[in-house]
Amino acid sequence: MCGIFGYIGSGLEVSSFIDGLSRLEYRGYDSCGIALIKDKKLFLKKQPGRILDLKNLLKDKLPDKYPLGICHTRWATHGRPNRINAHPHCDCKNKIVIVHNGIIENYINLKEELIKKGHRFLSQTDSETIAHLIESFYNDSLEEAVMLAINKLEGSFALAIVSVEDNKLIGVRKNSPLIVGLNKDSKFLASDIPALIPFTKDIIYLKDKELAVLEKDKFSIFDFNGNPVKFNIERISIKLEEAEKEGFEHFMLKEIFQQPKVIDSLISLYVKDNFINFKDLNLSSDFLLRLKNVYITACGTAYHAGYIGKYFLEKYCNLNVQIDISSEFRYRKINFLKDSLVIGISQSGETQDTLSAIRKARDSNIKVLSICNVLGSSLVKETDGLIFTNAGLEIGVASTKAYTAQIICLILFSLYLASIKNTIKDFELKSIISELKQIPKYQSEILENHNKIKNIADKFSKFGCFLFLGRGINYPSALEGALKLKEISYIPAEGYPAGEMKHGPIALIDEYRAVICIAPLDELYEKMVSNIQEIKARKGKVLSIINYSDKEVKSLSDKIIYIPKLKNQDLSPLLVAVILQLFAYYVAKNLKREIDKPRNLAKSVTVE
Repeated sequence: MCGIFGYIGSGLEVSSFIDGLSRLEYRGYDSCGIALIKDKKLFLKKQPGRILDLKNLLKDKLPDKYPLGICHTRWATHGRPNRINAHPHCDCKNKIVIVHNGIIENYINLKEELIKKGHRFLSQTDSETIAHLIESFYNDSLEEAVMLAINKLEGSFALAIVSVEDNKLIGVRKNSPLIVGLNKDSKFLASDIPALIPFTKDIIYLKDKELAVLEKDKFSIFDFNGNPVKFNIERISIKLEEAEKEGFEHFMLKEIFQQPKVIDSLISLYVKDNFINFKDLNLSSDFLLRLKNVYITACGTAYHAGYIGKYFLEKYCNLNVQIDISSEFRYRKINFLKDSLVIGISQSGETQDTLSAIRKARDSNIKVLSICNVLGSSLVKETDGLIFTNAGLEIGVASTKAYTAQIICLILFSLYLASIKNTIKDFELKSIISELKQIPKYQSEILENHNKIKNIADKFSKFGCFLFLGRGINYPSALEGALKLKEISYIPAEGYPAGEMKHGPIALIDEYRAVICIAPLDELYEKMVSNIQEIKARKGKVLSIINYSDKEVKSLSDKIIYIPKLKNQDLSPLLVAVILQLFAYYVAKNLKREIDKPRNLAKSVTVE
């Protein structure tokens, strides 16, 4: 959660500080603030609301340059999103200033001890405790005080710290992401790469329990015991335009339209002449031959992608597959079976619940495979193997292209594993791969008809409650469709297996409820028809997603959206996803929601 941006150098305009911070606003937008230091004087501004409000507040200072500063955009955990609780936070003397991403679990005890020593607290946050704790250890060296303080903290934290007395920018990482950006005469800190793109291409991903001491023309990195550590400087290849909307009204819409290109690129990356190859899988053929049990763990949209992967692995690899929401997996007593693999899925690779889940697996000596979109992330570093989703920057808080990229990776892994275990015939493998290569074309056809989906969404946006129904491999599609609508339109929506509707949810159906039915011509089609008839008998308003040749469901539906018919309907979630994303987008737009930054959410969930 939360976005951190920091700079030390010859001088950076206030507008550039704001620009760097703005590129992190998807990480949280309850409040924001900036602390700038020049000539041993502190300039501090913070307030609730969006970064644009802060920019307007600072309009007279935007051209001014400062050699040292930190800023922050907040996703509130402790304390309401008001000006007092906004970051940055200061010590008693307004000399030491910090910004924080994470949660300090022992802050109450620390705060009580500091109050007894005379420290005065202004906010209700856990974060302010850090500034006062550093102050309590300060003796002419910010670096030493920070080192002593962080070893007292329990929980997760990425920190940027400055002082009016020390011309240094200090960054600290424990269980929350933080990146160092390098130029010859300037250094940067940021929570994520987009903030650094306009300023530098050379970065260092801080590892867990590392501290960076940055000065204008030099830097050092230490562990929490003060020992120097080795580091890798990496060159980022992301272009500035990738972090822009490029003519689209919202990042989410841009990312929906990018999906055909992303999938085509992924297939080209991993499939050569009908052979699937993963260069970073790092799982031996012997292990994969023995493999009998798979545990998938993920959160939110990644969980739904994993659910689709479960169907594939069970069907094509004859495996026992369990899937868990990461926040449950990590606390459940799991008796891991022999010859098992855990698959952790995360767009950011910093999802705290998923990281804790895979650490639980590693503690039990279970091999872990990550499916992730960020190569330098904690998830990638802590797992045995990787399937890189290669979706590019995804800035819209509601995930779209990362979701379908995760599905593609899971499908390809399932087919790769099936070929090793000899549970799929060559002609079937080639047929699926051949049709998989057509998915970008079919997605493009759906996107070309986006105005039809918009018109239907405009009519359905009047409903105050939605039920999404699917069967088999499209049950996860129903879950994802409901989640997308909830995330960006704030309309209550539930995803259900259609056969389960009669066991309770049918009580909700009347003429005021909308039901989205996913009904491709697959082996469960006739069952789906029966479910739709049950809805119509109770006056429910039905929007169905069907194949072009379908007549029966068409006659039962109030509105229909077509998808091309596939030889293998197991691939249909890749087409259904685009429709459900567009539908949610246009409903939210019609209701005038803030689509890229829906309330109470953040892109990277780095806290429990």
